[in-house]
Amino acid sequence: MLYDLHELQRSFLGPLAAFTDMSSVMFSHPYSPLSHTPLSRQIAATYELMHRLGKEYEKPAWGLHTTQIGGRTIAVTEHVAAQRPFCNLIHFRRQVPQTHKPDPRILLVAPLSGHHATLLRATVAELLPAHDVYVTDWVDARMVPKASGPFHLDDYVTYIQDFVRLLGPDVHVMAVCQPTAPVLAALSLMASAGETCLPRSMIMMGGPIDARESPTQVNRLATTKPYEWFRDNLIERVPVRYPGAGRNVYPGFLQHAGFIAMNPDRHMQSHYDFYLSLVQGDGQDAQAHRKFYDEYNAVLDMSAEFYLDTIRVVFQEYQLATGSWIVDGTRVDPSAIRSTALFTIEGELDDISGQGQTRAAHKLCSNLPDTMRKHYTAPNCGHYGIFAGRRWRELICPQISNFIREHG
Repeated sequence: MLYDLHELQRSFLGPLAAFTDMSSVMFSHPYSPLSHTPLSRQIAATYELMHRLGKEYEKPAWGLHTTQIGGRTIAVTEHVAAQRPFCNLIHFRRQVPQTHKPDPRILLVAPLSGHHATLLRATVAELLPAHDVYVTDWVDARMVPKASGPFHLDDYVTYIQDFVRLLGPDVHVMAVCQPTAPVLAALSLMASAGETCLPRSMIMMGGPIDARESPTQVNRLATTKPYEWFRDNLIERVPVRYPGAGRNVYPGFLQHAGFIAMNPDRHMQSHYDFYLSLVQGDGQDAQAHRKFYDEYNAVLDMSAEFYLDTIRVVFQEYQLATGSWIVDGTRVDPSAIRSTALFTIEGELDDISGQGQTRAAHKLCSNLPDTMRKHYTAPNCGHYGIFAGRRWRELICPQISNFIREHG
């Protein structure tokens, strides 16, 4: 019912969003006579702010068409290397000369936690000059027909295993935030089975491997409510207008509301600053706001099975950390990993995954020698700063590149 009410609201806001968009242009375009009237900037800014608050945000494009290698501009094209009902494995193929020495191959596992994989655009852009990058591009569950079946956390683990086998033993796996736990589970199960196609290294960044460490507001929400509360209050059926009609999902708009509720004052100030930038003619700041919120406001639905499994397994029962996680009849045992180097990264100011939650992987991977493990806590760095922004570019990415080449 809530999903249907949301869609009804969207249908009412659609015409308003179109009207405010057109009105903003009329009061700001240099060839429009209305743009030369008194208060035209204030009026245009008001209309654009209303438009952006009321519009529907679609999945943004990756927009990574070139990269710089050795001082040269190299074309980049997207290719689907593997396709599953709930995920496409995207390869950012660089048009490098045949004489170019092969770069390390990275499987970048994007989070499935509300936003699209394009949230890692800056991550991919910084990796491209020196790495051959593949990314898990998760599909919006409302776009997956119900006939494709359910998608559980264990299925997520299986997807990762399939992609690792596809890319071969020379791959390096990099998990950002949510996927750290299922990626560590996937590699642990492969190691326990004696598979030879294990990656050279695994880079775990700001994720809840052991959510008992330094619990954040996100962790507390998951533990102060019983499992049944999440099942009864946050799960909705996809409306008939989508291919996944009838599928049970955790809707993206509810996840987005949760994101906003964590820091409402910060978002209100950001929108007010955007309005002032438009009035003052500061196009650079205004464009930066648009770029950020075009990505931040674009959300996807998660399958109900995956979401509820994650709440129970990762945040309520801590099954990975306590050694009680069973996948397809096999216990997940990270101590079985002996040949895959481990690099954990945390942000000092991370308010999503607290300090120690990712570092806990070292304790679980107890049979790795010290020469194959490393940890780094990025100073003055929040959650998103781990994989985007100046600290990511200048502090974190170079260390990842060095670690990958050291263990390549």
